Amino acid sequence: MGAGPVGLTLAWRLAQGGLPVKIFEAEPEITDQLRASTFHPPTLDYFDASGITAELINAGRITPTWQIRMHNTGERAEFDLSILSDDTAHPYRLQCRQAILSKALAKRLPSDTIYFGNPVTEVSQDSEGVSVTVDNQVIRGCLLIGCDGARSLVRKALGANFEGATYPENTILVTTDFPFEQHLEELSGVNYIWKPGGTYSLLRLPDLWRVSLHPAEGQTPEDALTDKSIHAQTREVLPNAGDLNIVEKRIYKVHRRVAAHYRNGRMFIAGDAAHLNSPKGGMGMNGGIHDVWCLADLLTDVANGGDPKTLDTYEARRRPIARDDIVAQADSNRARMNTTNEAERNDHLKRLQQIANDPNKARQFLLRSSMIEGLQRSEKLA
Repeated sequence: MGAGPVGLTLAWRLAQGGLPVKIFEAEPEITDQLRASTFHPPTLDYFDASGITAELINAGRITPTWQIRMHNTGERAEFDLSILSDDTAHPYRLQCRQAILSKALAKRLPSDTIYFGNPVTEVSQDSEGVSVTVDNQVIRGCLLIGCDGARSLVRKALGANFEGATYPENTILVTTDFPFEQHLEELSGVNYIWKPGGTYSLLRLPDLWRVSLHPAEGQTPEDALTDKSIHAQTREVLPNAGDLNIVEKRIYKVHRRVAAHYRNGRMFIAGDAAHLNSPKGGMGMNGGIHDVWCLADLLTDVANGGDPKTLDTYEARRRPIARDDIVAQADSNRARMNTTNEAERNDHLKRLQQIANDPNKARQFLLRSSMIEGLQRSEKLA
């Protein structure tokens, strides 16, 4: 279930292994809405042999460095991913719309794989297989994998508590063609920025910038999302921005959650259905792709005669990484950026500069923040 980048990656990997797959998706088509946009090195490594990485690079923007900086002074700690050249074939972040990946995967699947505009309303399982109800019709299958997002129907059917919490603040995501790079000196492609009393971030795609803002204290989400309020916030950090052109905007809550378990019998969950985290660091979509890459390998092995008990290793490999790396690291990133005390900010910045300027420390830091270390550890778990 679910034809986002995670569900489509799973379907494509299973189809590569010769397994029949059907995807049911509530939306009428692959949405072009700018959601996730960061691809980390190991994800690019995964898709390289298929030619998909080349398509992503062609449509995206290679980002060799990222930084954390002070808005008022421009002082910053900048991390250069080229230090990972011995660890990955893609020592950089790639900023690219997730829809590019989804479309690349969809065109590689058999034409009868994806059923758009077909929301699943009920799921169940028995000793012989699984059932999904679509448009009042019950469809049977062998296994069901829920890549169906934060409100996952499959997760609820598993009886898996979504452990964790919801952060109190909202995040406003604005897409604009305003050329921030011409007004703020020495920006990287990815920038997490402390401003007086708050924070914002700037991520650059080939022809657009993504700006993450937060509502002012006491401001309602509805008011914060108005063009007037967005313009007031962007003028606050950059008066020259004026009434910048808003291409796209949305507001959302951020969560810190991990499902209590990822499997029950013939049902599995992955991606946002299994874990939710702060977008600081861009690990959500990538973590979901890593989930299903692992699961697809296990399912293909079992379909080819392997021991069915090995399917238990899916949760054993992926849930600890979601809990201890993806969610925990995103939570740490959020806590650091939400610091408003100037002395604490300066201490954070000095420590980050020391790490960035020490090749050994920088490599270890980037192995973790780029998801390479967590993926390597996942592959060693039972």
